[in-house]
Amino acid sequence: MHTDRPYPAAPTHTAVDSDSADKELANLRRDFTGHRIWRGVRSDGSLGDWVASLHDPAAGVDPTVIQSSPAALREALVNEAARAEIKRAVNW
Repeated sequence: MHTDRPYPAAPTHTAVDSDSADKELANLRRDFTGHRIWRGVRSDGSLGDWVASLHDPAAGVDPTVIQSSPAALREALVNEAARAEIKRAVNW
């Protein structure tokens, strides 16, 4: 089949990708209860970045953390928790 595109089409997301993302989101919400965690929505309506907003000041320092993947968001939230511990220790 001939195509006018000089490059292959981008892969489409499958139900497996969606299920995996849903599980990652549930795991992040379970592990970081001091944050409200969700997926951003792009202008075309597709899901975008992973976002966490701080609810509990003991859970982090920055009010909002945005990362491009669930693994990067998890790492950033672990760092946020460590920063909050340091901040509390200094303020006591």
